[in-house]
Amino acid sequence: AGFRLPSIHAAHAFFTEQPNPTTQGTFADNWIRLILSYARYRRLFVIRVEDAEVAGGDWDEILRNERINRRVLPSYLTSLISAMASRNLAYYEPPKQTRSVILLWRLPEEWADVLHSWGTATGQINTILTLYEITDPPVPSPLSGMPLSLLQRAIAVLTRTGRAQLIGVADGEGVRLLAGGK
Repeated sequence: AGFRLPSIHAAHAFFTEQPNPTTQGTFADNWIRLILSYARYRRLFVIRVEDAEVAGGDWDEILRNERINRRVLPSYLTSLISAMASRNLAYYEPPKQTRSVILLWRLPEEWADVLHSWGTATGQINTILTLYEITDPPVPSPLSGMPLSLLQRAIAVLTRTGRAQLIGVADGEGVRLLAGGK
């Protein structure tokens, strides 16, 4: 069983920005929910305006509906990305541009809990780890492939709550996960 698209995905109007603010607000809410749930299902961390321009990408399944000959235009995806960023459901990466975001299908606080649970389960408490060892471990984990900027936000949460300590290592930053509660 693959990803189940909502019924609204078959509506022609869903793929275009609507002039009526109420209708557009409802459609934007539905798009944001769809983008985040699809990203979580497929473990996608980034969406770019270019994803609406190029066929054959990771986002085709939701940004296009060939049965009704519709696709999301780049200008519409730009406004959806902006709406997600303004609601703190995504952030621009790299900063100071508006064409690419990291999606927060889990908030940094949730990723912090995932990181700490992973560290506990794998016996990494009090071990110094590089960020690379966390995002590209020998055994795939829920943190595999995570963008470094998102990992750094999760580590910042753990640091603030006394569950991690940033450490300088030869090739950049490392982190020591500490035992302890929230």
